[in-house]
Amino acid sequence: MDTEELIRQVMNEVMANLDLDKDTVAPAAAAGRGAAADAGRVDASQYPLGEKAPERIRAANGRPLSEFSFEKLKSGELQAEDFRIAPQTLELQAQVAESAGRDALARNMRRAAELIAVPDDELLEVYGALRPYRSTKAELYAIADKLEKDYGCTINAAFIREGADVYEKRGRLKDSE
Repeated sequence: MDTEELIRQVMNEVMANLDLDKDTVAPAAAAGRGAAADAGRVDASQYPLGEKAPERIRAANGRPLSEFSFEKLKSGELQAEDFRIAPQTLELQAQVAESAGRDALARNMRRAAELIAVPDDELLEVYGALRPYRSTKAELYAIADKLEKDYGCTINAAFIREGADVYEKRGRLKDSE
């Protein structure tokens, strides 16, 4: 396999993870699926999405998969933001994982989909605050409230609150001052 073919293969795999299809079932709506919601769903038979459902793949900025090429990458026409993943792609990947019996992976994809809305610097602060002995229970609950209120991260907010409760039981919280 020559270098250009390898790069094309890697680009295809990366692009398989990009989608901005507004008709895709949103993560928050995934719990209440009916027959209408199932019509837009994917399953393991459609994986990899970039090969089997390329019309559904768009970059987070809306650029369709069909506009990606090695030549555009080399010429500089494609920029880093063209490769950012969209929440809808992660939801599609979660659906594939669920259909293959990989429920934990599906939950991780949905948590990640929510966090796309959170600016990188805030996400890094959350990551730091979640480390053992870095935060009080009240601080972790405040972070969960902020994520939920400001970014609609209901799944992650519940996850952080659960983590705060576990840290409390295991003595892993920062001492209150």
